[in-house]
Amino acid sequence: MSIQCEVLTGADGARIGIATLDAALTLNALTLPMIEQLDERLRSWARDPGVVCVMLRGSGPKAFCAGGDVRALAQACREQPGRVPPLAASFFASEYRLDHLLHTYPKPLLCWGHGHVLGGGMGLLQGSAVRIVTPSSRLAMPEVSIGLYPDVGASWFLPRLPGKLGLFLALTGAPINARDALDLGLADRFLGEHQQQALIEELLQLNWQEQTALQLNSLLKAEQHRAWAQLPEGQWLARRTLIDEVLDVADPVSAWRALCGLARHADPVLAAAGKQLREGCPLTAHLVWAQLERARHLSLAQVFQMEYTLSLNCCRHPEFSEGVRARLLDKDDTPHWHWPDVAQVPTAVVQAHFAKAWEGRHPLADLA
Repeated sequence: MSIQCEVLTGADGARIGIATLDAALTLNALTLPMIEQLDERLRSWARDPGVVCVMLRGSGPKAFCAGGDVRALAQACREQPGRVPPLAASFFASEYRLDHLLHTYPKPLLCWGHGHVLGGGMGLLQGSAVRIVTPSSRLAMPEVSIGLYPDVGASWFLPRLPGKLGLFLALTGAPINARDALDLGLADRFLGEHQQQALIEELLQLNWQEQTALQLNSLLKAEQHRAWAQLPEGQWLARRTLIDEVLDVADPVSAWRALCGLARHADPVLAAAGKQLREGCPLTAHLVWAQLERARHLSLAQVFQMEYTLSLNCCRHPEFSEGVRARLLDKDDTPHWHWPDVAQVPTAVVQAHFAKAWEGRHPLADLA
């Protein structure tokens, strides 16, 4: 089993559900069975009046969740070029349905986002009501490196970042630490690595019958105060003005070139981001630009519906499977992009990624 679930009973009989991603060897990467099991259990706890609070966490010291199991997806794509593999259709529908459930969960839902929180892990963290980060937290949407795009609701949460920072993080895949996450509104609380068990024990002592929100807030505030001295220095808010200036451009080609120019910047943090983009997928830059533009006036449900369309079409095109091959399978780190020049990516190809890729009703139509 890759999801471990338990229910603990508190002092007043109230119960707390704890779901643990239990695949530490793969940094808790999400497989389809894990997604389905987690979705089923969370829905069961939501219906159970005795369960008053839920915690989501990952096993092992390295990661809460390093994303989805893209290796299996890419292999399926390579076996069926130009088509949408059944695994992809099921995986993305189930993953986005789970992410939407988290965003709309009816009970307090705490997510412990330690270590690597990447891709699909960000979808879980950002959907939770109380997003906890720790000194080891490294959050990122690094899909540009594998020819995908920032999904799992990134169309919803990245545009809400200050200035052009959401676009910047989507294009470069740059990581953010705990201070950044708090600064940018991607986390709610900062706790120490070893405070999790104490937090659980205190949750079990709360009176869940009265002033629940007040008690929970006071508890989290006190625990955060104990850890505050461990908070790392932020990286991105102080660089926002420069990033806004760099990305004050009219199209994705200009954005790509401007950010690649940062690879020569004297600031090593900016230089690393520019280098990562320069080695990334040019098609992804076009998809990100169009994705964030289209998402501006979409509801949460519509965001996941759009991302489902994008993801299936990414499986039909060669960049995704090639990016995963180069970065994660063969690990030669030299992807051979079908469109290596950002200026030569056909507009028709970008637009085709937003076209329906299934028969009949949208598989996520009921989210609305």
